Amino acid sequence: MILTILAAGFHFLALGIGMGALFARGLHFRGLKRPGSDKREELKSLFLSNYYWGLAAHLWLITGLLRLFGGVEKTTAFYFHNPFFYIKMALFTLLFILEIAPMLAVLKWKKQSRQNGKFPVSKEKLGLFIRLNDMELALLVIIPFVAAAMAKGVWLTP
Repeated sequence: MILTILAAGFHFLALGIGMGALFARGLHFRGLKRPGSDKREELKSLFLSNYYWGLAAHLWLITGLLRLFGGVEKTTAFYFHNPFFYIKMALFTLLFILEIAPMLAVLKWKKQSRQNGKFPVSKEKLGLFIRLNDMELALLVIIPFVAAAMAKGVWLTP
């Protein structure tokens, strides 16, 4: 019972952490694009929000796999026979595909800023990263509704 509570609790907690981190990261991308902003402080905040976004992703993966295969709540068959499970996984997959370019860029910027202490951000890519971040945020808003439909077995009702 305690494992069920912990798995569900951390899975839901990841939503709050991820939503806040992704929203903050979008603000920091925009701040880096704004003329006259303190780029070093903006980068530090961007790196921190990116860290929390990564933490949320790890929580989702660990608790999601535990809930899917660990038998702590519903059976694996429940998920695999539920069309909303596949919709949710497709949305997460799309979200993580959209995340690849911003994640790699931020990690590269972090490494470069540590090595030479300079502002390593390519301004022409910031617009793309802002758009990708906004699309990820939109997906993150949709996913809990799909998850609720999945959990309630909406497809079973006539």
